[in-house]
Amino acid sequence: MAQQGLEEGDYEDIENWRDSDRYSEREKVAIEYAERYAIDHLSLDDEFWPRFRSHWDDREIVDLTVCIASFLALGRMIQVLGPEHACRLEI
Repeated sequence: MAQQGLEEGDYEDIENWRDSDRYSEREKVAIEYAERYAIDHLSLDDEFWPRFRSHWDDREIVDLTVCIASFLALGRMIQVLGPEHACRLEI
């Protein structure tokens, strides 16, 4: 975690990301994107995209989107199958 520049407080303050001084504007717009993508992707409107693109380039947006989509898919799979099936590894 520390190697990535993250501290425990970064995780503890995530619910208050809008008002937190812990996150940069770039991080805040990424958190907003992840939240809106996960909860209501149709809310990613014409007002949002210029703000997002002022901090993230197209390649970064694709990378971030793939990460968000992958974690959402993994979470859904674990919910549907349950951890006893989703996390089984047979070697």
